Amino acid sequence: MDKFFSKSVKQVFTTAMAFFVLSIATSQCFAQSPSRTARQTEDKRYLELINTLYYYIQQNYVEEVDPEILYEGAIKGMLEALDDPYSVYMPKDEWRSLKDTTVGSFGGVGLSITKPTENTPEKPAYVEVAQPIEDSPGARAGIQAGDKITAINGENTATMTMNEVLDKLRGVVGTSVTVTILRGKTMTFDKTLVRAVIENPTVKYGMIGSVGYLRITEFSSNTTSRVQEALDSFSDANYDSLIIDLRNNGGGLLSAAVEIADKFIDSGIIVATKSRISYENSVYTAHARKTKVKKIPVIVLINGASASASEILAGALKDTHVAYLVGERTFGKGSVQIPSDLINNDGFKITVARYYSPSDTNIDKIGIPPDREVAYPTFTPEQETAYSNLMNSTTIADYVESHPDMSEADISDYATVLSKNYPLETRVLRKIVRNEVERLKPTRLYDLDYDLQLKEALRILREEDFFALIKNTKTLKELQAEKQAEKPAETK
Repeated sequence: MDKFFSKSVKQVFTTAMAFFVLSIATSQCFAQSPSRTARQTEDKRYLELINTLYYYIQQNYVEEVDPEILYEGAIKGMLEALDDPYSVYMPKDEWRSLKDTTVGSFGGVGLSITKPTENTPEKPAYVEVAQPIEDSPGARAGIQAGDKITAINGENTATMTMNEVLDKLRGVVGTSVTVTILRGKTMTFDKTLVRAVIENPTVKYGMIGSVGYLRITEFSSNTTSRVQEALDSFSDANYDSLIIDLRNNGGGLLSAAVEIADKFIDSGIIVATKSRISYENSVYTAHARKTKVKKIPVIVLINGASASASEILAGALKDTHVAYLVGERTFGKGSVQIPSDLINNDGFKITVARYYSPSDTNIDKIGIPPDREVAYPTFTPEQETAYSNLMNSTTIADYVESHPDMSEADISDYATVLSKNYPLETRVLRKIVRNEVERLKPTRLYDLDYDLQLKEALRILREEDFFALIKNTKTLKELQAEKQAEKPAETK
């Protein structure tokens, strides 16, 4: 009975106190309510409840309670009650990480990371890799978006705060840190990373024959100008088609995605945001005078780590029949968040709107399907074990060290030798060896030997009638309508 009562009081207080903490900060939103007077009366009643409960706990609880603990529990409870993974409270250390999510502003490893706030035996709060930064130690080591860092220098990350994680990954340039990576459910291996000064270029580009290849890794304040720089370079090289690579792009500024889409779409809606708050309702439209790319084949590469602003751009180009999508279904983040400071240097993010594609479709928790699906083969249990064993050994590093200046032919021959003891695709083995050979070199712009999705995009441009393909693609609204129509048949 005592345990049940304690839990109940905690739950009531957590939700009630949170209302108190945020009510002043968000009061402007309440003015949009149909009955302002009724809402104000309700607010007052909850504030009185909060005051009563807060002082009751402080005066009667068996032990003295730090007010900050009650405050944090209240904030978390309120935001968790929204059942929205993107509306979250961030204490000082996590708020710091939001402002500097790329681990490597000083000497770092070049990984953009997140960390769950709740740690349980069933679901440890390991550090999650959102994106490796191009040319960084983390990227050169082959760490991928979706990997989890379970330990840093042998210390379990599940019990660390984000601040502790940042402090352990950062350090003097040239010093090393060892991270334990969990990939998928069972693949575990260590990687020793040498800290470096990290720069995060959001755009990289180059020519593949007559095809312009444009990779956008993030939508920041300078991304639009960098994209224009790429388009000018392609024009000078007389490009006849374009590939835009949005894979592993977790998003960024909505404005940047809109500005880039406007370079391809000459009229109509690019994206709309809808909210119960009037000033968050916006419609972004294209302008013919801003269009820079006209009547050439455009393919967009997407995958499960393409999210938010990436989906705005991909969805706009798909719905307007400008681009053909190749790869895998995107993440499905169709909402807009605003980060806000609290007066004690904590912060929070809250969802204020949802965005809709030109066909008036929201893809939240659904994602955008590719027009041509190209998925990478998944590992069998035997291959997962082989991969972990290989990554945890020094086999490749020792061989590369004793065989300097390996050519592509040398890499291929050695991958064939490795395949006898490690039953992995030789394509995968060549990639692992190549990463080690080029560990101290700038990251390649593309890797046609390994990249199945890019190879398929190039094949489509070379061998298929692009404009016939694009004519027959369906908008996101049409695809969702088809999905809805299938549901009754599925439930029979």
